[in-house]
Amino acid sequence: MTGASNYVDTLIQRATVYFTPHSEAQIVDVAIDGDKIVAFGDCAHVIAREYIDAMGLVLAPGFIDVHTHDDLEVLRAPHMLSKVSQGVTTVIAGNCGISAVPYSPTSTPVDPINLLGEGAEFVYCELKDYQRAFSEAAPSVNLAMLVGHTTLRAQVMDDLSHAATIQEINQMKDLLHKAMMQGAIGLSTGLAYYNAKGADKAEVNALAEVVTPFGGIYTTHLRTEFQGVLRAMDEAFSTAQHAKLPLVISHIKCAGQENWGRAPEVLAHFEQHRQTHQISCDCYPYAASASTLDLNQVTGDTDIFITWSEPYPELAQQSLADIALHWQVSQLDAAKRLQPAGAVYHCMLEDDVRQFLSYEHSMVGSDGLPCDPHPHPRLWGTFPRVLGHYCREQKSLPLALAIHKMTALPAARFKLKQRGSIQTGYFADLVLFDPKRVLDRASYSNPKQLATGIVKVWVNGTLSYVEGTTLDNICEFGRAGRFLNR
Repeated sequence: MTGASNYVDTLIQRATVYFTPHSEAQIVDVAIDGDKIVAFGDCAHVIAREYIDAMGLVLAPGFIDVHTHDDLEVLRAPHMLSKVSQGVTTVIAGNCGISAVPYSPTSTPVDPINLLGEGAEFVYCELKDYQRAFSEAAPSVNLAMLVGHTTLRAQVMDDLSHAATIQEINQMKDLLHKAMMQGAIGLSTGLAYYNAKGADKAEVNALAEVVTPFGGIYTTHLRTEFQGVLRAMDEAFSTAQHAKLPLVISHIKCAGQENWGRAPEVLAHFEQHRQTHQISCDCYPYAASASTLDLNQVTGDTDIFITWSEPYPELAQQSLADIALHWQVSQLDAAKRLQPAGAVYHCMLEDDVRQFLSYEHSMVGSDGLPCDPHPHPRLWGTFPRVLGHYCREQKSLPLALAIHKMTALPAARFKLKQRGSIQTGYFADLVLFDPKRVLDRASYSNPKQLATGIVKVWVNGTLSYVEGTTLDNICEFGRAGRFLNR
């Protein structure tokens, strides 16, 4: 037995554990006391208040969702059923250049910041204000916060279509520095979006430099994920190298039919740069993306499904092609009339998705949009889909590697101390799942569905989910999530 505790809160017995990405499974006991793992191995002599027989089940560190837009969702729906039901115990918020912090209550959230919530919810001028609200809400998941570049722009610029002036850059740097001082983990950009694409290299580099002394990270939704993806990757590599920051490329993909089949080329380019700089990427296990309705992505090659529309809410849950046909206009004209709106874009090749997902150095991130009334199924299904569909059914990657990409790898990349591994003294973020049954049930037509096979989930030692839990009875479980300062 590793660890010295003889009397503990919970003893999980005979669990199957994969300790490294290439190791064979081991059958071990794991003891939890308070918020920590206090022992693992043969714990036959440990006395516990509760014993759990995990024979035939896999015990893993709680999954870390490295790409979320849960900034405000953790406050409005703190039980976070969509996440804990997948085994997720920690989320990284503030991705794609959009974060709820810092945001002046006098500023209307511009696209795509409006993906996070309603204008009245943006009331956190500083990260410390958000941290206070997080503590009061007591969500079920841990959260670490990136600061969004577009959010910074929206605080100091009247016209976001152009590059920032030196004065505006300095104002953004001050806001970012304050957020880093208060515990943010880094900077994110979403340079593909209209309200960020006007930013030039000097603007992004200047902000990235602010993060460097804090040992933070730079993550980016590339300027394009279509034919110019390699140039966009080079821009990201350049910024990270300039500021001497580790880099994460968000939801890596080959979007658009003219781009299909380029995963080997993209990964080779990625691997070449990985030899000289600390870079990573994340991806989700679906061949469709989702965001606000972007006119640049409206082509005849992509099937686009409208999930919401402010001027025409009654037309949600229909294809853009059908709406255009009904109106007797082009799809582009129909999209213009529907805006602001949200959409799912069936823009990727399944084999490319499989290659990105099975790449040893990619992490898993859901990129779910909790405010969408008809969300992409990745919000509820990402992690079970990797374990069930891609590991068990498709055999695209070994289970041990998949677990590593959801736990130890992101914990290391985002510097989440004492998380991501089953070790004595580590926080007891744990998920117990059935490898024979685990599977996503969320679909494009019915996206808000609980996965099967996620048996139990602990967050900081507190039992936070049991299979079959619904919104009606999740209040029976404790909420022990913590804000994770850099």
